[in-house]
Amino acid sequence: MIQTVLYPEKNTWEALCQRPQLPVANLENLTRQIFDEISKKGDDAVKKYTGFFDGVVPDSLQLTEDEITEGAAKVSTELKEAIQLAKANIEAFHSIQKEEKNSIETMSGVSCWRENRAIDKVGIYIPGGSAPLFSTVLMLAIPAKIASCKEIVLCTPPDKKGNINSAILYAAQLTGITKIYRVGGIQAIGAMALGTETIPKTYKIFGPGNQYVTAAKQTALSYGVAIDLPAGPSELLVIADNTANPEYVAADLLSQAEHGPDSQVVLLSDSEEIIRQTTKALTKQVKNLPRKEISLKALINSKVILLNDLTECIAFSNLYAPEHLIIASDNAENYTDGVTNAGSVFLGNYSCESAGDYASGTNHTLPTNGYATSYSGVSVDSFIKKITFQKITKQGLQNIGRAIEVMATAEQLEAHKNAVSIRLKDIGNE
Repeated sequence: MIQTVLYPEKNTWEALCQRPQLPVANLENLTRQIFDEISKKGDDAVKKYTGFFDGVVPDSLQLTEDEITEGAAKVSTELKEAIQLAKANIEAFHSIQKEEKNSIETMSGVSCWRENRAIDKVGIYIPGGSAPLFSTVLMLAIPAKIASCKEIVLCTPPDKKGNINSAILYAAQLTGITKIYRVGGIQAIGAMALGTETIPKTYKIFGPGNQYVTAAKQTALSYGVAIDLPAGPSELLVIADNTANPEYVAADLLSQAEHGPDSQVVLLSDSEEIIRQTTKALTKQVKNLPRKEISLKALINSKVILLNDLTECIAFSNLYAPEHLIIASDNAENYTDGVTNAGSVFLGNYSCESAGDYASGTNHTLPTNGYATSYSGVSVDSFIKKITFQKITKQGLQNIGRAIEVMATAEQLEAHKNAVSIRLKDIGNE
């Protein structure tokens, strides 16, 4: 069911870190075709492709205020309370990420500082289908609001009747999102990248999706629209020592395996007994899952690896650079300094990855496919631009002016030099 590797040589680690390569269609031509049609025909093109991909041609792309209110009201009280708890924790964690302005006088008369400015218009994409990710509404809308984005556009695919999942509507209403559109897939990304009569053009697009959405976000880049981060299948790496609970570890591995057949989970341990018991627990627990078949396919592409000690486990994890990392150990905090590449880290036997997905407060929009070596997960910073400012006095220009002149001359940029020299001359004549 899952591949087991015992004490692999270090020269084989890189091969063991490879993600599963499932067949993926070449979608570049398709996405460009749809983007081109949207640029020419706007809403009509969006409706056409919604009919083609989702089996419904909506009369109106934008939901009315009444539709949002009526849909949100269908959510059970229990789920509403759970979403409210999650919202409070996510707001608390993300609110501390706002930076204050810090100014420094680099030398007398030369002051420099940086200020935050929100990205004015952002688009958030929320998958529907078999797993409508209403939690992602919270993860994207809340930091966008904290950053003070002026316009937040939400696109999500409709069902066959043209309706939007009620929990998505409730989460949107709770976070103050009013511009909601019943459109998904490539056409949603294209509409947010280009703008139509109904759907506003945005400057940056956020949110997960299938291979069509992923390809469309890559295409959006060529139209001058930013995206949150490179997206890929979900993944989890667990490091477990002999203080771990095998039943917990198995449950955590399956929590990610059920995302899709292209998901990957990895267990690293220095204990053969933990590996044996966890593998046994996996076999038992997967039988009772509604998404059993999906999980089993993911497990085929997953690995259990026995290493010499937890130091080796940390080193392997840094090479793999997982989206999610669990250190299942009573001594987990002793190893945090060694973690250099991971999207989000969960410490100890009670820090299940599901907590981060929903309600602990951290963001679940994270780099996958090894991109944790160079990307961070979504945060308030993701919705902000940082602009530098400087103010130079007469004295300040006199202090740095000669250095600028010398450097500009060395680069043969005389106009750069002259911009300083003309000022220094006037100051000298005063």
